[in-house]
Amino acid sequence: MIDDCLKLTTYFGERDRSGDRFQADALLDVYERHAVQVSVLLRGTEGFGARHRLHTQRLLTSSEDLPIVSVAVDTRARIEALLGEARAVSPHGLITLEHARMLAGRGEPPQLPEATKLTVYVGRKERLDGAPAYRAAVALLQRHGVAGATVLLGVDGTAHGERRRARFFGGNVDVPLMIIAVGDGDAVGAAARELAARLATPLMTFERVRVCKRDGVLFAKPREPPEPGVRQKLMVYAGETLYDPLVRGLRDADVAGATALRGIWGYHGDHAPHGERFWSLRRHVPVLTVVVDTPERMRRTFAVVDSLTSETGLVTSELVPVYEE
Repeated sequence: MIDDCLKLTTYFGERDRSGDRFQADALLDVYERHAVQVSVLLRGTEGFGARHRLHTQRLLTSSEDLPIVSVAVDTRARIEALLGEARAVSPHGLITLEHARMLAGRGEPPQLPEATKLTVYVGRKERLDGAPAYRAAVALLQRHGVAGATVLLGVDGTAHGERRRARFFGGNVDVPLMIIAVGDGDAVGAAARELAARLATPLMTFERVRVCKRDGVLFAKPREPPEPGVRQKLMVYAGETLYDPLVRGLRDADVAGATALRGIWGYHGDHAPHGERFWSLRRHVPVLTVVVDTPERMRRTFAVVDSLTSETGLVTSELVPVYEE
């Protein structure tokens, strides 16, 4: 168990370049050179940035520059060592640094007295109980009473310090998946202990989180930052029908930016796990929408989110320092 870790998250566009290369490739090369313990590159389905130009898969004319999110987690020393290179690759993208605890290999998860965000990293073709590991893990999380979980498929990344990249030809057996789950400390801790004992190569992180709403019930508003330079991050876990009006509503409210990430499996609340199925004619997948903004604009953000999650969805908030070199 490594208590002093940092999670480096970078938000940018699919067509953004670093010199003569795409920024996404250059950034993952940095993580590979530094043998980062775990990193994942995620391609969004809809979003906008500081210029408020909407990019979405729903329209062919605006689907060529979709939002990209990269996440890298390792010890504080290793992440701090690569920060300069990451900023050089992404001079204009938003970069945040968050404290996390990481379990890499078999061991005992930490004591979790508060609401916790658990992120579990598994391979796309990894198996557990004769089923895909991500589906078995989601079922286990729900059985332990964890409030919600969403499985996101990466297109590039590292796991245990080794590069894992999706390829056009091949089964993409090692493509990284991240399972993001939120719940109270006891439920998350119990689930994490079982996953650590049963997964072939356990790799997971733990972060403090505040649950703001669940299935229309308001529990709390986003926590105010204790000092300047810290922003608020809001995450909305909901179904596919909500993310488009949510992203567009946030854009109309002059929020700094928002990114919607389409999952492949998951649940929130008491709903049964659901997602992509080979024989299904209709898509019914979970979508995670992420907003990072100043406390002043976050009040407008939360008002939009609150109005659109009157009956469904799981809403969480976190405090995230912004990295500026």
